[in-house]
Amino acid sequence: MPVRKGQLPPEIRELFADHGEGRTLGVELPEGAAVWPDPNFERRRQHRRPAFWLSDDPVPGELWARLRAEHPESGLWPLLLEESVQPWSIGQIAPDTAAEIDNFRAGDFMDEVWADWVEQADKDQIGNLEPFGPVSPGLAEPGTLVAEPGVVADWYAGVLSRNGTPLGLVAADRGADALAVMGWQGAINHNEWTVPLAAVLRSWEERFGVRVVGAGFNTLELSVAAPPTAGLHALHVAAEHWTFCPDSIIQGPGTLEDYAEQIRGKHAWSFWWD
Repeated sequence: MPVRKGQLPPEIRELFADHGEGRTLGVELPEGAAVWPDPNFERRRQHRRPAFWLSDDPVPGELWARLRAEHPESGLWPLLLEESVQPWSIGQIAPDTAAEIDNFRAGDFMDEVWADWVEQADKDQIGNLEPFGPVSPGLAEPGTLVAEPGVVADWYAGVLSRNGTPLGLVAADRGADALAVMGWQGAINHNEWTVPLAAVLRSWEERFGVRVVGAGFNTLELSVAAPPTAGLHALHVAAEHWTFCPDSIIQGPGTLEDYAEQIRGKHAWSFWWD
């Protein structure tokens, strides 16, 4: 049965370490169920509560927007989850705690990935990183907000929901933490631990008004309220994207300069990992 307004249903309360004490939900949820990690798949093998809640059917973007607006009261971050049969419903997830993310910094992650790749690359490959070359340029300067981040996120949720996407709810204090908390493994072929990527998402939230809107088996969809608009700034941001998700550039336009033109002034960033 649909959940009554103002209450967290039992399967939602289980998502919280404190059982959702003091949390409220003013939106009726569709039918759905909590998703538990498969003990043979999760990293810790000691997760004592479900990782997230998943709706049975696709939801409209309007529902995502209402839940996003209620996040401060509910503590539930909504995600539009593609490919709902696998890995979500069979528990191929490895949840971590948000506290783990505090141990990582976006700039350190970028420098490490850059240095590791350069160490293994040949001289011709390093040319793809022009104009930066073998030395990481570090994090880009923040962008300038052109809209309220929540408004841009609601718009993008409306776009993505047209594909018929189920809803996921994650007990997370901020959207950037949701992927790690739910145990998403979409970038495992690039970085076997999602937590450092969540640290990057936190930084993008703060510098570019990014909001995590959707995810798939190996994809990620972000809204962007402060995108880079100048060429050099976009190029610097492209360098960050390369360390976050190399496949988007290497198997896409091929060079940082060409990729920078693709993201310049755009209010949505899409990533996919091979």
